[in-house]
Amino acid sequence: MISSLTHSLRLLRAGYVLAREGVFGLVDPSPLPPSARFPIKFARLFERPHVAGRNRLPAALTALGPTYVKLGQFLATRQDVVGLALSRDLETLQDRMAPFPQVDAESTVARALEKPVGALFKSFGPAVAAASIAQVHKAETTDGRTVAVKVLRPGVEQRLRSELQSFYFAARKAEEKSPEARRLRLIEVVDTLARSVTVEMDLRLEAAALSEMAENTKDDADFRVPSVDWNFTAKDVLTLEWIDGTPLTDRAALAAKGYDLPDLGRIVIQSFLRHAMRDGFFHADMHPGNLFVDHGGKLVAVDFGIMGRLGPKERRFLAEILHGFITRNYLRVAQVHFDAGYVPPHHSVEAFAQAIRAIGEPINSHTAEDISMAKLLTLLFEVTGLFDMKTRPELLLLQKTMVVVEGVARTLDPKLNMWTTAEPVVREWITRNLGPAGRIEDAASGVMEVGGFLSQVPGLLMRAGRLVDQLDAATRDGIVLSAETIAAIGKAEAQRNRSSAGALWAIAVLLFILVVGLFAG
Repeated sequence: MISSLTHSLRLLRAGYVLAREGVFGLVDPSPLPPSARFPIKFARLFERPHVAGRNRLPAALTALGPTYVKLGQFLATRQDVVGLALSRDLETLQDRMAPFPQVDAESTVARALEKPVGALFKSFGPAVAAASIAQVHKAETTDGRTVAVKVLRPGVEQRLRSELQSFYFAARKAEEKSPEARRLRLIEVVDTLARSVTVEMDLRLEAAALSEMAENTKDDADFRVPSVDWNFTAKDVLTLEWIDGTPLTDRAALAAKGYDLPDLGRIVIQSFLRHAMRDGFFHADMHPGNLFVDHGGKLVAVDFGIMGRLGPKERRFLAEILHGFITRNYLRVAQVHFDAGYVPPHHSVEAFAQAIRAIGEPINSHTAEDISMAKLLTLLFEVTGLFDMKTRPELLLLQKTMVVVEGVARTLDPKLNMWTTAEPVVREWITRNLGPAGRIEDAASGVMEVGGFLSQVPGLLMRAGRLVDQLDAATRDGIVLSAETIAAIGKAEAQRNRSSAGALWAIAVLLFILVVGLFAG
């Protein structure tokens, strides 16, 4: 009861902040039942003046703190839950918070690395960037290297856990009362958010993501990531190479230094597609503040707290869809959906291809620089909803990231031809994976899997033989229990009887107290 009251009070506070920032003014009450219209009208009484022109939901979530900022970032990838308009509003949510005190940061570093800060670093400067989960300090090691030290906010893990429990409470109540909430699987939504936040709570996992992407991109000519200093990294602290480059947010500085801005736009798009399709592992927060150009002209990404993964099936799906639209092969695009099992087989491939053509043909009537791959994927997901395609969270994260990446690339080159830029990467993947070399690899992989299975056959046959012998003995002689087994069963049965008797006595005492209370009243 206390727990439910605590959750209710937390959610009531969140509701008040949402009402104050005018979020309920974004809700159209006309399709809602009368029982839901009154609470929305009541909530609007708390609305502050002059909120109409602001990004109301991002402002409210920022005011509510780290957990709600993470919730907003996550929901920006779930158009199926919040709708297209709110999803786009949430994409503007900036994870920027006030820094926590320097003394707390140094205390966290000393505790995590088990040495005083003065023994680890020559200098440890103030925070240069602060977000909901952690903040970054510029420091110099005792051997003279300049590094970036990311420090987890004190107490943020406990706060996130308690507020996530309130989210679970709200999701359970919603699913109990609303078929629509059950259809959207709100408990599963909170599960996914909780897993994502858990990863961000351990900075060693971010270091591992950096290390994995460094391996994937070590041969890339125009992209790299900072190196990790594992000796100065722990659960609450991550130490990286300091990137002394020009941020992509400063277009004027990039131009003044002589960088080819259209070429940088190409690098942004092709790097993202290469990571998604070639590696199946991509940076899912590639906004301009996380991208720099180093002195060698390479694109450098930082902040690997949010990452996306695509399995072989999803990578093939993405590559063939983009290739199909580039070549206007709509039937192939439709067939890919069916081959992947995304669209139920009772639908017609031809009818689905017709719906996809309705997306592709208007796009082909525009000039190349007006075509957005992210918009194409958005339209595609809307159409597939009509054909019972289930929500694919990993594809929605891909589409959300593509929106951001396209925006970054077009700020560098407003006339960027998305299809010409994407085509070499897509063609390379298609040739490598679906051409003769890819077929040979698939065949070799299949042979290895068959060989692995055959190597297990003798063991399987031996176990099957022993099972047959045991069944034969049981049917011939009956099942014989050992004395120890019989004694254990008797002990368990006695324990169960004592527990049942105890429960009955407890119920009887409670009933007696209730009766006495009634008569006393």
